Amino acid sequence: MYAVQKETSLDLIELAQSGDGHAQGQLVKLWYPRIYNYAYKYFGDGDLAKEAAQQTFIAMHGNIQKLKDCSKFKWWIYTIVANTCRQESRRGKRHKWLSFDQLLPKKEDENSPAWEISTPHLSNPEKTYMQTELGAILKKCIKKLNYDQREVLIMKEYEGLKFREIAEILKVSENTVKSRLYYAFAQMKKLLEKENITEKTVSYED
Repeated sequence: MYAVQKETSLDLIELAQSGDGHAQGQLVKLWYPRIYNYAYKYFGDGDLAKEAAQQTFIAMHGNIQKLKDCSKFKWWIYTIVANTCRQESRRGKRHKWLSFDQLLPKKEDENSPAWEISTPHLSNPEKTYMQTELGAILKKCIKKLNYDQREVLIMKEYEGLKFREIAEILKVSENTVKSRLYYAFAQMKKLLEKENITEKTVSYED
């Protein structure tokens, strides 16, 4: 997780709202890594991620005065980047999808799904080959997830947002968010199993 303050200084946001250019620059500096990271995981492409991040902060600059509650900045900025990525998708831009290692939930996360896969004890050539082959299969599977499932998966597993925050960003209920995440995990498990990708097929003993 990127080192971003849990709560961006309300004073900094208020200064930015008053037109303080330095304060706005500080907000960009604080939030660029996370906004870029979200866009990169969505597109899997550095150029598209930079473009989405740039558009997000341009929108922030032009609309921050409209933010009535400064404590909602986190929700507000993620809403902007989520909408920006949607718009770019609708323009039909070609996406490169997440790599195998990027998608798998972090092992320390108690919400990690049952289809987490590891590749222990592999030598470098073997590991490279396995990651290349599995990555290609995973990309194909991810393309079969619908947008709603993919979006929630990124926000929850990689951006570390709470269900409540995701619900506010997407303007849906928390139960809807949880349902989408559940079905995203279930669908990925089925898709990977159809490709014969299981823990047994990629785990080796010395």
